[in-house]
Amino acid sequence: MTNMTNLTTKTDTTTESDLHPVITQEALAHLGDGQIAYVKPVRSEDVKSLFPQVPEMADGIELFALHAADGTPMMLTDSREAALANAWSHSLQPMSVH
Repeated sequence: MTNMTNLTTKTDTTTESDLHPVITQEALAHLGDGQIAYVKPVRSEDVKSLFPQVPEMADGIELFALHAADGTPMMLTDSREAALANAWSHSLQPMSVH
């Protein structure tokens, strides 16, 4: 006697949105608000676009900017450690951006 297994077809009800959840642009913009900050190295020649109020400075200086989760520039400093300390002092989890 042959052992026959009854094979049934299982219908997969997984949708495309289950596999690739959709997030709105507004929700994405607020992801990490009040929890995450980004530390990003910047060159002095690029500072004016982020911090228009900063006085003129020589080109070629490496600085560090702290940004809110939505990309808003929060602070500018000459050391990564100071940017990290500022994030921690505001109860933010710092992340590095390269």
